[in-house]
Amino acid sequence: MSRVPTARDPQPLERNPTALSRIHTQRTQHSATVGRDFKSRESRKPLPSFGGGKPFPPVLPEREEYVVEFDGEHDPLHAQNWPMKKKVGTGVMLGFWTLVAAFGSSIFSSATQAVAANFGVSMEVGLLGLSLYVLGFATGPTLWAPLSELRGRRMPLVISAFGFSIFMIGVAVGKDLQTVLICRFWAGFFGACPLAVVAAVFSDMFDNRTRGLAITVFSMTVFTGPLFAPFIGGFITMSYLGWRWTGYITAIMGFLAFGLNLAFLEETYPPVILVSKASELRRRTKNWGIHAKQEEIEVDFRELMTKNFSRPLRLLVTEPIVFLLSIYMAFIYGLLYLFLTAYPIVFQHIHGMNLGIGGLPYFGMIVGMICAGIFIVLMQPSYNRKLVANNNVPVPEWRLPPVIIGGVSFSLGLFWFGWTGYRADIHWIAPTLSGLLTGFGLLAIFLQSLNYLVDAYLMFAASAIAANTFLRSLAGAGFPMFATYMFNGMGVQWASTLLGCFAALLVPIPVVFYLYGHKIRERSAYAPTKPMDTASSDSNSGVAEP
Repeated sequence: MSRVPTARDPQPLERNPTALSRIHTQRTQHSATVGRDFKSRESRKPLPSFGGGKPFPPVLPEREEYVVEFDGEHDPLHAQNWPMKKKVGTGVMLGFWTLVAAFGSSIFSSATQAVAANFGVSMEVGLLGLSLYVLGFATGPTLWAPLSELRGRRMPLVISAFGFSIFMIGVAVGKDLQTVLICRFWAGFFGACPLAVVAAVFSDMFDNRTRGLAITVFSMTVFTGPLFAPFIGGFITMSYLGWRWTGYITAIMGFLAFGLNLAFLEETYPPVILVSKASELRRRTKNWGIHAKQEEIEVDFRELMTKNFSRPLRLLVTEPIVFLLSIYMAFIYGLLYLFLTAYPIVFQHIHGMNLGIGGLPYFGMIVGMICAGIFIVLMQPSYNRKLVANNNVPVPEWRLPPVIIGGVSFSLGLFWFGWTGYRADIHWIAPTLSGLLTGFGLLAIFLQSLNYLVDAYLMFAASAIAANTFLRSLAGAGFPMFATYMFNGMGVQWASTLLGCFAALLVPIPVVFYLYGHKIRERSAYAPTKPMDTASSDSNSGVAEP
């Protein structure tokens, strides 16, 4: 007797678009992961004997029959099917780790004068502690992002939190300047991991309807972290604790993030989840042919260097979307760290505030960022309606209107800051309030540009973000080094005017992508613009390696 099918029965795989899309995505990820090409493992040595006097066994049947997949659209192993409580908990943990890494970048800015006096060097040399940390942000993603695509998200996030905390201890106990500076660089290198990987974790856990909200939280931690730190570091440096406790406090926060990640963070990367599933099936069925696609990868060092570790740089060079958006985001990110020098000039030198109080005007920018976050959240229902009308197929260019609005706001805020902050007889609240516009613009540009990169390069989100992080971190490292000379030489008003003009010149970049981005993506080797033609997408489908 046959059973009558019901509405609760899972949709057959060949008709389930979600399951097919996930299989296609996993195969595409596999096709461009280091080690898939067995030519890199070819050997000219003679084939060794099987051993034990035994002949070689017969070849296994078709390998594809032994490859594990997710069990349909609603498989609880897939991170997008986790309960919302679990997703939120994971997001909070990773948001905290991102906040700590960003916090550590700027807390040193309030201690540069004390460090320079302690070691008998100039202020510019003292600022190297800030610049080298951000330089670590630039170099770290070239390791962490490809590693997250090769071995999963959890391992690099746990390792990086531990390494970050250890080097922060090194900063706190360093007995000479070179020790402090070297440890600051390596702390930035390890702290770069959440900046490159966490947004990719969110793309693993959240679908098109909710990913924007998740990355909103991520972006706010990236930008508010550096702005919370200066006044906290200022009060610490002024107190009996001294500047070394800026390192101890950050290390304690880092060890807390490490403990949370080690105890509670679970893997979200689908190919690596399937590796764990295949391992359990092999153990329980004693069928050693069962495996995941990811396990067919054999890591070769030469291929590792040429493919995976260079992929973020190749995206930066070959993809116009990644390159131009990274230039735009590098400029605003550089200004974020330039403000760590510009604000003390305005509020401490011109208005006579101390280290702690002089850091409080950053709250103008923080409030502006919160407003931008609320603005993005309020736009989410409109985005979801477009998504439903388009059969749940996202169009990345829908993310760009807030970037355009944020660009105009950011440019106006720079003019406002310059022409209200250059004289002591203008009340300090005026340049403080300019942070509402600059903060709004900073987050709106960064957040929606990041969403655009994730939507456009979903399979390689971590590498696209790593490429972006590399360039903007170079700007973040370099801008503070000339900020003092620029603002003292040109004056606060004219230096801000020059920066405001540059910001205005960059506004057309998102406008061009809003109008022509879909055509640019059609010619991309990495952006998945073409729909799947058949259900039998094999490991050769998807993104081609140039």
